[in-house]
Amino acid sequence: MEIKVVPATLYHLTGILDIVNHAITHTTAVYDYDERTYAEMETWLLDKLASNWPVIVAEQNGEVLGYASYGTFRFKEGFKYTVEHSVYVKDGQTGKGIGQLLLAELINLAKAQNYHTMIGCIDAANSGSIAFHKKFGFTENGILRESGYKFNRWLDLLFMQLILN
Repeated sequence: MEIKVVPATLYHLTGILDIVNHAITHTTAVYDYDERTYAEMETWLLDKLASNWPVIVAEQNGEVLGYASYGTFRFKEGFKYTVEHSVYVKDGQTGKGIGQLLLAELINLAKAQNYHTMIGCIDAANSGSIAFHKKFGFTENGILRESGYKFNRWLDLLFMQLILN
């Protein structure tokens, strides 16, 4: 069956929640400590949609295999043409092109909304995510050393950037 990338709806929320909670509890892709609740994610999704920020999912046979979004990078007016994005793929589904489908669509959406640059904030030890972003032309643009703390260790945060136009 074909994998489709579609706008997220409340129908997809349980699948999104499962993906983000796995990332929280098992990885340094998200620097949160506590799993999110359905109500928190519902508020997140509805706020994103009300603000015209895309949330997309990759689905196959009704199953959410990954999701992606972007939103405000910084809240100063001078950053209004810059977005920060996130791409997450369900555990056990990586390496199948799902992330590529999602990021390619996010880039298209950002260009259509006339954004100038996309930022990814990535754990500096996540070599897979770094290589993934480089395939799309993202460049490494700075590391904030020991700026995060999770799993009883300090984490470095890498900024990666793609100029869209």
